[in-house]
Amino acid sequence: MAPSSEVVISGKTVAEHNTRESCWIIVHGRVYDVTDFLDDHPGGSKIILKYAGKDATAEYDPIHPPDAITTNLPPEKHLGKVDPETVEKVVVEVTDEDRRLQEMHAAKPSLSEVLNLHDFEAIARKVMQGKAWAYYSSAADDEIAIRENHAVYHRVWFRPRILRDVTRVDWSTKILGQFSSMPLYISATALGKLGHPDGELNLTWAAAKHNIIQMIPTLASCSFDQIVDAAAPGQVQFLQLYVNKDREITKRFVQHAEKRGIKGLFITVDAPQLGRREKDMRMKFEADDPAEVRENDKQGDVDRSQGAARAISSFIDPGLNWGDIPWFQSIAKMPLILKGVQCWEDALEAYDRGLAGVVLSNHGGRQLDFGRSGLEVLVEVVEKFGEKRGISFPNEKFQLFVDGGVRRASDVIKAVALGATAVGIGRPFLYAFSAYGLDGVDRALQILNDEFEMNMRLLGARTIKEVVRDMVDASSIHTHLVAVPEDKLFHSNYEMMQFAQLKVKPSL
Repeated sequence: MAPSSEVVISGKTVAEHNTRESCWIIVHGRVYDVTDFLDDHPGGSKIILKYAGKDATAEYDPIHPPDAITTNLPPEKHLGKVDPETVEKVVVEVTDEDRRLQEMHAAKPSLSEVLNLHDFEAIARKVMQGKAWAYYSSAADDEIAIRENHAVYHRVWFRPRILRDVTRVDWSTKILGQFSSMPLYISATALGKLGHPDGELNLTWAAAKHNIIQMIPTLASCSFDQIVDAAAPGQVQFLQLYVNKDREITKRFVQHAEKRGIKGLFITVDAPQLGRREKDMRMKFEADDPAEVRENDKQGDVDRSQGAARAISSFIDPGLNWGDIPWFQSIAKMPLILKGVQCWEDALEAYDRGLAGVVLSNHGGRQLDFGRSGLEVLVEVVEKFGEKRGISFPNEKFQLFVDGGVRRASDVIKAVALGATAVGIGRPFLYAFSAYGLDGVDRALQILNDEFEMNMRLLGARTIKEVVRDMVDASSIHTHLVAVPEDKLFHSNYEMMQFAQLKVKPSL
């Protein structure tokens, strides 16, 4: 008997399996029986049943890695090829929203008119699908922490040095021993295809061109191998890890990543439960899950009404604890970094347990609202490490990273002066490729590069090693002033419910 992958099935036969009791779908020309998977699907059964007996490729592609369904459905559920001449075409309705966005894309400014990373955010908001904007931009509760992430940089001021020969300035550095043309890396962000069909590959290609490091997300829209395969020869990549309840799945993923050449594992430790990202929740996003989630949610307890973030993250282990660190050290030789440390005590614990560093972060303001910014925590960590261990920064043995709220090269320089090895930047690159694709990310990195050159000269720093603590005044960094709704940033980028639409039938 021929392998099931070689069996040819007519579209008419597929169309007969269009119920919850027998649900077949077509993806990339192949037929799959997903009946048993309906209730386990983190995105809910509704989105699958919509395409029962039909070609679901158009719905599948914007979110899923191409190998997701083949990797996570048992082989016996791979039924064979479909005869393309017999498949009824699914008509994709062009909505008024689609037409509006097409017009907005056509009317957006040329890239030469984009002068800073704020511009990308403003443009992306106008040209992105509502559910995509909600997922990328949303933050926890009242979105205070996300605004503080940016505002904190405004409380750090420069103390430039003069009369130094700055004909040549060099802002390159090493991150975990790996060269980077700038003291920054592309931080892991999920669901890249929500913003652009090429998703995270835009970041891979741009990172190669500018010789910076990309951190690959667990919840990418593209598969891990797809992203690694797209890298240039010798290109450095890190991996962000959400730890699975099933440790064997995590072990396979980590060891595969190391074999593929990943140079650093960033273990996310600030997400035992996802925060309430209300903007995202309002969209009631019912998207399908990305690759690493597919086989992992078997609990049947996912609240699928609370946005994309909740729908795709039920596999994350809330039981992760310090006792798991030796296990991670036993399964991987690459540097291990804890991503999401928010106080000096935990940073010191990570150091004492032999880890390579920590990312001081409140998860982009998406987890615990009123969690302090990574930059503020950085000042505290550097002070306490000196007091408790006599350790100064930067430090090759144990490196400090910061992310959240960075929009200028001057922000990065402030973090470096305060002791960070490098800074992670996430959302601005999402907005850049959502509006302009690969060219947008290229432009964003070139803007940052130009800003580095200017700021280094004006600061009187010829190399990154000359960006030192005495070049900044951070005496006001612990002063917390909550951004009020009247501020421009709030009105520009952060939204609240404008009105309540009552679901009542009109009286007759």
